[in-house]
Amino acid sequence: MEIVQDRERVGKKVAWIALIANCLLTIGKVLVGVVADSESVFADGIHSAADIVASVAVLAVVGIANKPPDEDHPFGHGKAEVLSEGLVGIILFLVSIYIVVEGVMGFLGTPSAPGYAALAAALISYGAKHYLYRSSLRIGERYKSKAIMAIAFDHKADIVASLAAFCGVIVSIIGHHYELPYLLYGDSVASLIVAVLIMKIAFKLLVSSIDVLMDKNIEKPLLTQYKQTVLKFQAVKRIDRIRARTHGHYILIDLRISLNYDLSIKEGHDIARSIRDALQESFVDVSEVFIHVNPYFPDDV
Repeated sequence: MEIVQDRERVGKKVAWIALIANCLLTIGKVLVGVVADSESVFADGIHSAADIVASVAVLAVVGIANKPPDEDHPFGHGKAEVLSEGLVGIILFLVSIYIVVEGVMGFLGTPSAPGYAALAAALISYGAKHYLYRSSLRIGERYKSKAIMAIAFDHKADIVASLAAFCGVIVSIIGHHYELPYLLYGDSVASLIVAVLIMKIAFKLLVSSIDVLMDKNIEKPLLTQYKQTVLKFQAVKRIDRIRARTHGHYILIDLRISLNYDLSIKEGHDIARSIRDALQESFVDVSEVFIHVNPYFPDDV
């Protein structure tokens, strides 16, 4: 219970930090984008505005995801985190579409060089988001939280967006300084690069959330580790089937094993319980292990 409470507390803390940071960055980048006439910095600011919605979504589900199983949700509420992950992916995808439209419109108008303030805004955003990404990623991996990981990848999208915006602004300023008109489109090109990078991260989040919602089997290397743990028990004559699925921040395992046919019900039960305990002790993210015992006859093939 203490671990669950700590996990919820940390998750909310990460989401609040992201929310405050995104509010400040949104105001700063949108204002600078308008004043300094930078499409890429302005687009980056719109991205940060969308991140505010993502942070609020994570705050809304963190408490739900950590609730214990109940009568209506016997497997727990872990998939609530997956919903927030999918929502962040959808938001990032819509933002990337908006940035593409704005970038294309930039090519249709007369290009101009952004002000130096745009450089400072992009650089500050890059530094802040790089720090937030590293810290959120570390915490998300530690607590196996898809909600926190979604925030981390959201920060990562901001990193690439700010870096692309910074490069685009520099190219445009150079074009203006040396009277190279084609370089003035650098800011618009940067906004399109920002859109593509954000779209890739959006698809990654969406695919990950869909896999969990569709109960996709976990990765084969991890499944192999589960099998090796089970086969350490000499009483297990055969693994008939093993499946495992992610349920938010924890894993559910469905296992069918064969034991000698002449064992008593109690003996089979004790072996199954020992296997369950071994899996949960060896893999801290394994929450439930459902074991079905089949009879094994010596002449089985």
